[in-house]
Amino acid sequence: MVQILRDMDEFKTFLKAAGHKLVVVEFSAKWCGPCQRIYPIYHAMSLQYQNVFFANVDVDASPALAESCNVKAIPTFQMFKKNQKVTLFSRIERIICCYRSGFKVKQIYEFCGADAKKLEEKIKQLM
Repeated sequence: MVQILRDMDEFKTFLKAAGHKLVVVEFSAKWCGPCQRIYPIYHAMSLQYQNVFFANVDVDASPALAESCNVKAIPTFQMFKKNQKVTLFSRIERIICCYRSGFKVKQIYEFCGADAKKLEEKIKQLM
């Protein structure tokens, strides 16, 4: 299920509740066509991947939260683990492992756009 986040306090509480599990946050707006198209898919993913926490932030209803997360376009999807945005440094151990195995890992931990396939790939990679 997708949790609606309205302010920084709710955001921090949500991240804390997730613990070590992956958190995916969608930043969107009601008037945004691509946001409207991806939301049912995003909701279905929240039911499919029950070990992942899913949230939505309406950038018009929560502009301060969107700004604090450096959202520049919508929809934007950001991934978090252990209360922090997933970054290159938080992923270095897995990258080294994948590199040794011969796999190349794209270093994209947030992205803009309504690309459902890319979103699902990223969720699977970071779970």
